[in-house]
Amino acid sequence: MSVKRKRVLFVAYLFPPVGGVGVHRAAKFVKYLPHFGWDCSVLTASNPSAPLFDESLLKDIPAETIIRKARTYEPGYAMKNMVSASHGDAAAAGIKSRILGGVKTLVRSVSNFVLQPDPQILWRPQALKAGLQLLREVPHDAIIATGPPFSSFLVGAALSRKTGVPLMLDYRDEWSISNAYWENKKQGRLANWIQTRMQRKAVLAAKSLLATTPSSAAAVAEFARGVGCTAPATHIYNGFDPDDFVTHEATPIIKRDYGRGTNLYRMSFVGTLWNLNSIAPLVDAICQLAVTQPQLMNHLELVCAGRKTADQEAQLDRLHGLPCHVVRLPFVEHSEAVQLMRASDSLLMLNTDLPETRRIINAKTFEYMAAKRPVFVVAPDGDVWDIMRDLPGTVLCAPADGTKIRDRLALESERHRCGVHHDDDYWDIHRFERRHLAGELADWLDRMTESVRASSIITPTEPRRS
Repeated sequence: MSVKRKRVLFVAYLFPPVGGVGVHRAAKFVKYLPHFGWDCSVLTASNPSAPLFDESLLKDIPAETIIRKARTYEPGYAMKNMVSASHGDAAAAGIKSRILGGVKTLVRSVSNFVLQPDPQILWRPQALKAGLQLLREVPHDAIIATGPPFSSFLVGAALSRKTGVPLMLDYRDEWSISNAYWENKKQGRLANWIQTRMQRKAVLAAKSLLATTPSSAAAVAEFARGVGCTAPATHIYNGFDPDDFVTHEATPIIKRDYGRGTNLYRMSFVGTLWNLNSIAPLVDAICQLAVTQPQLMNHLELVCAGRKTADQEAQLDRLHGLPCHVVRLPFVEHSEAVQLMRASDSLLMLNTDLPETRRIINAKTFEYMAAKRPVFVVAPDGDVWDIMRDLPGTVLCAPADGTKIRDRLALESERHRCGVHHDDDYWDIHRFERRHLAGELADWLDRMTESVRASSIITPTEPRRS
């Protein structure tokens, strides 16, 4: 007897061909959920205001996936970038620059206050229209809204309330952390109050809450209990897709020459450098190493691939004049990023030393694992330490422990010079494969829909006796 297939609608503003780590979670779920009886639809933006695009990610999306696109009324990303705080125009010399900086500050302030919870709220009108039409045309058993941007939560909640299709909220990041640390996102008391009410409304519409780490799931559950929501909260890690690495594993690793030869100790960072994963502690350590063990500098190569905010560029500028080799690459397509990871001697994982970052595991961490290269972790002791500590070659350093970062950097560089390698056979990471994680999500979707179905059955009551 054939089992009835189910269908889930992903509300995902960020979806291929948009690039960056924010799209991989939904895209990989869409790729693998059909293996577990869940067909997928996607509601996304037709003209997303996003900094990165990667057409290669489209290969992961099954041809039978229903994709509906709705227009957003946001300005393009180039316009957003013009008023970004990261350019520092107001600090430049000259009255004209200061006036321009003041205008940009005013525009950002007004936009942050009016466009709640984020500029992507301008996607909501057309997204609701397209989503409701799709739900009328094709029966769905569940909705998953993934954020940030958290306006997707509001779209998902509205669709669920209007149609009765049960909703799961997928917190790729916590709403409160995003508000506190996102670039150009300075929230006042009133804005925080508004967004707390928005999150409360979305959470109360949900039947299930999902996060990416155990500690983050606990924080989401605490917020939910505080607003009277009884929906269960759990976590499903981000992960890696073996398919992204299989073609590379069949070919020998060739170290690209960035101008200083290929025999250097190459430490690579892949991803966005910003205030939540500052490279400052490593730069401090390298500067110390240049004084205490200058002979190691000629043997060290630091490669940073991806977007960098102005303050992080300034941190890298501090390495100018030192004998170490610093390579700054822009955003690279996913396949090229995989090649860079595999051709590195160590992969750098960064989290800034803040209480909230103990709950964060950067999505790229799992692809670092799949590349089977030693990972040099500079992050506060927390969830990321828990999953990394037993892997071969892992170095765990707190951001504030500059002496340890410096000494371990020197040790790892010397080990590389001496030809020390780590055995790939000891990498036990199968539980982080995207297919396995999609199976976990399918189980949770089954539980959610079965619970909703059971609660909708009205149990007959005994007639009242006269």
